[in-house]
Amino acid sequence: MRISLIRCAKLARIIGVLVLASALAACSAVKLAYNNLPEVSYWWLDGYLDFDGAQTPRVRDELDQLLAWHRQNELPRIVGLLQKAQALAPRDVTPGQTCEMVNEIRTRLLALAERAEPAGAELAVSLTESQLQQLERKYTRINADYRKDWLDRSIEKQREKRYEKFLERSEDFYGRLDAEQRDLLKLQVARSVFDPRELDAERKRRQREALTLLRRFNAQKTPPADAQAAIHAYVLRIADPPPGPWRDRQQALQQEACHDIAEFHNQTSAAQRDKAMRRLQSYENDVRDLAASQ
Repeated sequence: MRISLIRCAKLARIIGVLVLASALAACSAVKLAYNNLPEVSYWWLDGYLDFDGAQTPRVRDELDQLLAWHRQNELPRIVGLLQKAQALAPRDVTPGQTCEMVNEIRTRLLALAERAEPAGAELAVSLTESQLQQLERKYTRINADYRKDWLDRSIEKQREKRYEKFLERSEDFYGRLDAEQRDLLKLQVARSVFDPRELDAERKRRQREALTLLRRFNAQKTPPADAQAAIHAYVLRIADPPPGPWRDRQQALQQEACHDIAEFHNQTSAAQRDKAMRRLQSYENDVRDLAASQ
């Protein structure tokens, strides 16, 4: 299947290392990358927060511990997900089956988020105003890049960009697509309810909420336990938005994704499905090796 493990990323930028850990494990990018994840994650986070001398060793240690926990507890579960995907790959699938896979991946991401919350809370209450200003500047740069990549494009160019991304991912998984399959991808993009302006507005709202939360921790000298509870609530609001327009849009996008994944997979050939199965088996082998290397 065109399994959108990628779609389940970006759970909470405030603790973005969670996304990196899950994406590398689930997508089995490179064994070396997974083993070096604490180092990669440290520098990724440092670009947002500019850690000081006291924070650096604590953050590095917590990232090492998080990877060790993930290797022992989550990689075996990811093996199970990949085996389920392999069982589905040779035959036609339903939107319900694809949504079930997406929801299982989401559950694994949430488990990782919860594991990281105590360390995230300790870090959050130690951030200074200068670090929060650094975070705010980083958000500004991210938003500018997003505007350039999406909002400054015409609708036609936005669709062209999405189509090229879907085409690249699909051909990496299934092999070269034929003209009919390419036309189906174009149709799916054209009829999509995806609106980059809505995503931009929601992301900025999350950024403002994160900055407000962190500044409150700083001003009120919030105890780590209270900060952890607040961070947990923040992550859950992202994962499961409260009733309203954004929740409706998220649900519509997920249903659309499940439908489109199933529709596209059901148009693939036996040879393409065989390639997908071999790719999934390769992912499984890599994840098993990672889990075994304590």
